[in-house]
Amino acid sequence: MKKMIVVCTACLSVALCAAGTQAQLSFDRILKGAQQMLGGQDSLSEDRIVAGLKEALTVGTGNAVDLVSAVNGYYRRPEIKIPLPGPVKKVETILRGLGFGDKVDEFEYSMNRAAEAAAPVAREIFVDAVKGMTFTDARQILQGRENEATLYFERKTRGRLHEIFKPIVSDNLADVGATRRYQELDEKVRTIPFADAFSFDLNNYVTDGALDGLFYMLAREEQKIRENPAARVTDLLKDVFGSR
Repeated sequence: MKKMIVVCTACLSVALCAAGTQAQLSFDRILKGAQQMLGGQDSLSEDRIVAGLKEALTVGTGNAVDLVSAVNGYYRRPEIKIPLPGPVKKVETILRGLGFGDKVDEFEYSMNRAAEAAAPVAREIFVDAVKGMTFTDARQILQGRENEATLYFERKTRGRLHEIFKPIVSDNLADVGATRRYQELDEKVRTIPFADAFSFDLNNYVTDGALDGLFYMLAREEQKIRENPAARVTDLLKDVFGSR
């Protein structure tokens, strides 16, 4: 029986490493197979289970980073698009009425482009989090909630990502003109009676928005990996990791 499990788990690792099928392997299959192995108290399978899960998560996090770092990866996705900050939104109608509509639109667009520019650095941070995953972590992800992997990454990486994202966001806000447009809008608001001048940290706002969007897309990728069966899976893997 142990030999059978070792062979099956070895096949899993090979299948996960194959280009083009990694992202499609379902967490549900891995979960069911892992639960059977864990239930059988076969300690030889632990490293294989963790290795297989790490491969799947490496693909999932990579996909999420690719999606948000593509051109207009944030701006063209309403679910993660970084909106106008509250103080700007509050006076948006007035600004548009004063002929500043284009500047408002350009400001919103440039914020999202700055977030997009920072996103690629998340790949290495996610890889480090995957490498540091223990068997206990893997068990929790496999047996936990539907977004357990995303929660793991947010818990392990969000603070570090914020530190790394913020200076990149700051530089890019200046490069794409968001900082200048923000200052122009602020100057205009100061001329409007009873309107409050802007008093928020633009760099923090965009950095937080960039991370919120990244983890949202990671949760979407996790859902796909959990639910979508692989297009090509061997009969042996179907027997061990298929739904029952």
